[in-house]
Amino acid sequence: MTEFLAQVFSAEVWGYVLPATWQTIYMTAVSTTITICFGLLFGILLYVTDKDGLHPLPIFNKVFGAIINSVLSLPSMIVILLFLPLSKMIVGVSYGPKAFIVCLSIVCIPIFSRMVENSVLEVAKGKVEAAKAMGASNLDIIFKVMLPESLPTLIRNFVVLTITLISITAIAGSFGAGGLGELAVRFGYNRYRSDILAAVIIVLLVVVECLQLFGAFISKKILKKRHLV
Repeated sequence: MTEFLAQVFSAEVWGYVLPATWQTIYMTAVSTTITICFGLLFGILLYVTDKDGLHPLPIFNKVFGAIINSVLSLPSMIVILLFLPLSKMIVGVSYGPKAFIVCLSIVCIPIFSRMVENSVLEVAKGKVEAAKAMGASNLDIIFKVMLPESLPTLIRNFVVLTITLISITAIAGSFGAGGLGELAVRFGYNRYRSDILAAVIIVLLVVVECLQLFGAFISKKILKKRHLV
């Protein structure tokens, strides 16, 4: 066991793991940013256009919701393969971290859209009605009532989203995305390098745990500040 641990933490192993870690962080960071931008927009749109929303558009809501659900129903691997040609059109290549950012974003945007919609639905209707009674516009209600009130839940959902993205980058690694997923498959599995596989697992566990702690800390801070106000 001591010899194996020495191999896991050797300079040779981490010479492979560290570059792959940065590739995974790069893919996750850019994909998360894109997903948050579109996910927030789509999630709010789903809420606002619902029959009980601020601006009901039932037909649009059903069609748009069906599109979101269609992508949600497909396995991540299938979505990646389907949209890889689109990614090649946008970035010019079909391999490496840049090529898979588009695919990863398309996988996660529907997930986060539904998360945002559910978070906003948890806001007390009385607060929305009170804002309406005071003459607030729909935009004011969205940005000054709904989003601030749902912020702790949105932060927790953001952490879940990021962890989900990290796990999907591992799947994308099987198709040439690079990062920890490709390293684990090419070296850890195909070449029977259990030391590299163990190092990859250690990095993923540390990253996920740090994200969980960060999300919990920020959420508690926001809730504590509200109770003091």
